[in-house]
Amino acid sequence: MTWWARARRRAGARRARAAGHMGPPPTGFALLPWLLMGLGSFSNLLQGKTESPWIGGLGLFTFNSLYIYVTFRAFDRVKRESLSTRLALLTMGLLTTGLAVGYGGNWLLFFPLLGLATGATLRGRYLGRIGLLLAAYGAVLAGLREGWREAPNIGYATFLSCMVTAAILSLSEAVRELRAAREELARRAVEKERLRFSRDLHDLLGHTLSVIVVKSEAARRLAGRDLDAALAQIGDIESVGRQALTEIREAVTGYREGSLSTELTRARSALAAASVEPVVRQTGAPLAPQTEALLGWVVREAVTNVVRHSRATRCEITVESAEERVRLTVTDDGTGPAVAGTDGNGLTGLTERLAAAGGSLTAGPAPQGGFTVTAELPVGPPDPCAEDAMPLALES
Repeated sequence: MTWWARARRRAGARRARAAGHMGPPPTGFALLPWLLMGLGSFSNLLQGKTESPWIGGLGLFTFNSLYIYVTFRAFDRVKRESLSTRLALLTMGLLTTGLAVGYGGNWLLFFPLLGLATGATLRGRYLGRIGLLLAAYGAVLAGLREGWREAPNIGYATFLSCMVTAAILSLSEAVRELRAAREELARRAVEKERLRFSRDLHDLLGHTLSVIVVKSEAARRLAGRDLDAALAQIGDIESVGRQALTEIREAVTGYREGSLSTELTRARSALAAASVEPVVRQTGAPLAPQTEALLGWVVREAVTNVVRHSRATRCEITVESAEERVRLTVTDDGTGPAVAGTDGNGLTGLTERLAAAGGSLTAGPAPQGGFTVTAELPVGPPDPCAEDAMPLALES
């Protein structure tokens, strides 16, 4: 890659980051420039055109202070809905009324500033009515003080500043809340995918490594007295390892779907290699691919626990498909720690998977001894690719 291509790539990444980041949230500083509307009143004070300039100066200072206080609190939902903010806004209204009645002229422009502070603070279903009342109030005072030709200008400016400010700030707040919600959904999606990936790896590698260990032990035992049988076990280890590589690649890309018949065949092989007698029974109609995939995971996890922990001599796997639900039962006659192993990561993950599909998974000691894993799922729609939709019965 040339330096020009690398520079373009870095510039594109910067543009993408800039487009996806809205910057810091707005604050009261965004509303401070509107205080320039009060420069006319300040100019009147400096030029001595205002009666009782000390009262006017104190009123101007108080109004600006209240405006800054209210607008800075308007960007925090809790603060703008507090009693102190509402009292400060009410005080602004009373002060604006006094200054407008007492001085008129440029001092009437405090009504649009009051409307701006009102729109920034009182966002809600009644804001339109409040804005209309405030605009009408300002227009009436302006008409009484300076003549009715000035009243529409003050009323329109007050109403417009109130509604536009509320609309812009509410829209900005909604956009930021939506962006935060989208980021939260993305974070949860990433966590869910990580959980899926770790769960698949646990199920895949736990079963595969258990089979490899069992077959390696069998090959070691047979090496001294039956070389051909030992070589057959080594060939199985190679086959299991290659299949595991394929399954891991499929799990990484998220396209892996297990097959119940394939898992039953692997279960027979793994149990036989561990000197456990396998008994597999399957009755009923063909199942939907999603149902088969989930039951295949259950068979894989249950057989892995039997091989690794149970010290069993016999394992029965039964699949019974009825009209609405299918039941899978894996029972062994072992006495090992698998009898108490009901809280493993594998069984927990399978329980969540089956629950999401409308099924259930139970595991615990069997009444006659040993350990039993039972899974139930809705049958679901049949596989359209199935060659035969007639009920089948398999036993080995």
